[in-house]
Amino acid sequence: MVSDSSTERLAGIYLASASPRRRELLAQIGVPAQRLAVEVDEALAPGETPERYVSRLALDKARAGWRASQRGADAPVLGADTVVVLDGQVLGKPRDRDDGLAMLSDLSGRSHRVLSGVALVQESREVVTVSASTVTFRTLSERERRAYWESGEPSDKAGAYAIQGLGAAFVSYLEGSYSGVMGLPLYETAQLLAEFGYELLPVWRVAD
Repeated sequence: MVSDSSTERLAGIYLASASPRRRELLAQIGVPAQRLAVEVDEALAPGETPERYVSRLALDKARAGWRASQRGADAPVLGADTVVVLDGQVLGKPRDRDDGLAMLSDLSGRSHRVLSGVALVQESREVVTVSASTVTFRTLSERERRAYWESGEPSDKAGAYAIQGLGAAFVSYLEGSYSGVMGLPLYETAQLLAEFGYELLPVWRVAD
C-alpha cells in the first residue's frame, strides 16, 4: 500500500538574473524565483579559461544578488552564466550586425561547446558547478544567416543564436544539456538545490 505523506514544499529562491528564460526554466521544475537585477564585471581576465570564466561569473552574480537580497538566511540566491566556445575562444553577444553574421559564419557546419555555470549562495555557503554541452550546426547559407539576423533573435544571445527559438533549425546534433544551452542546466541546478536541502518532488512513503 502506498500513501501520500506530508510534502515539504520548496520555498522560493532569488534569481540573480534579468532573464525571463531562466525564471521559466526554474518554474519548469517547480522552483519559484524572484528576480534580482545585478551588475558584475563580465570582462574575460587574461589567461582565464572558458570554464573558469563562466563559473566565476555565475558565482559573482550569485554573490551580488545575495548582497542585494537583504533577506539574510531566508532564501539562497542563484546566479548563472552561459557562453559559447569555438576553438577555445569565448563568443559573447554580438556587438553589431557584422559581428553577429561573422559568428554565424564561424559556427556554420561545425561543432562548438556551450558552457553554463550555476552557483548558489546563502550566508557563508557557496556552491558552483559547470555544465558542458556540444552543439553542431549544419551548414548555413549566407541568405539564411542574414535572414536569421534580421529576425532580431540573435542580437542579444551569446554566440548569436538561441536554441529555444528559430536557431533550433540550425542544430543537427546536441550532446549534453538542452536546458544548459538555453541558459540554465536543470539537472545541475536540481543537484545544487538538493545540497541546500531542498526537495523538488513530493516525498512518498511506502507503508508495510
